[in-house]
Amino acid sequence: MGYWFFMLASDLLIPAIMIGFGYLFLKRPPKTVNPIFGYRTTRSMKNQDTWLFAHQYCGRLWFRWGLVLLPLTLIPLLAVMGQPAGTVGSVGTVLCLLQMIPLVGCIFPTEAALKRTFDQNGIRR
Repeated sequence: MGYWFFMLASDLLIPAIMIGFGYLFLKRPPKTVNPIFGYRTTRSMKNQDTWLFAHQYCGRLWFRWGLVLLPLTLIPLLAVMGQPAGTVGSVGTVLCLLQMIPLVGCIFPTEAALKRTFDQNGIRR
């Protein structure tokens, strides 16, 4: 049962990170373009306007996906509560890998939105 709690905590990290950073990026994005913290792609770092737009867009996606992933993580883990560690580990690993899809996948719609909204020099269309 201890392993199940460990797996639950581990698998809830990605949704929690998405909700936390999604809210942070949506409400308080990093004030200046920097290479250390934030949504850092070539297109998002063109200027302050692209920087703020990318953070708000990605933040909204992450926040929403994090809320969706919470129950989608809890339900399968509750289904394997009390099962052998191998079963819990397999389900937990699959969940973690599936959670990575929206976490990383949010890059594509964010970059597409940047491309639609700004030209190649970062000037709004």
